[in-house]
Amino acid sequence: MSVLVVVHTDDGQVLLLKRAKPFEFWQSVTGSLDEGESHADAAARELLEETGLTNEGTLTYSGVSRTFYIDPRWRDRFEPGVVENVEYEWRYRLAATTEIVLDKDEHTEYCWLDVDKAAGKVWSWTNQEALESLKT
Repeated sequence: MSVLVVVHTDDGQVLLLKRAKPFEFWQSVTGSLDEGESHADAAARELLEETGLTNEGTLTYSGVSRTFYIDPRWRDRFEPGVVENVEYEWRYRLAATTEIVLDKDEHTEYCWLDVDKAAGKVWSWTNQEALESLKT
């Protein structure tokens, strides 16, 4: 299981992070749940680890989870034979854009974009759907 945390502002800006490996691509905050960890705790932990954000905004569960086929480049992160994952969608709402402190082992840069541009830039379909849902 994993979390996807869409960081967004009151005026519709979305934070994207450029992943370094196993290949370069843009995404929202993501991460796997640690053993025994709730998806709420994982969302807060991944948000802090990947952006440095803690209590500047409001973290809420969207109520949406998606099951997806695990890309072979990520399978080593899962138990042998596991080919599907459940991802819980969270949102972190900020009043305005802010400076981000990246985990340089995971991401090389970040940007703030409007929702439409961000949805067109992200790699995964689950991330695209989560961004599109901000518009409703």
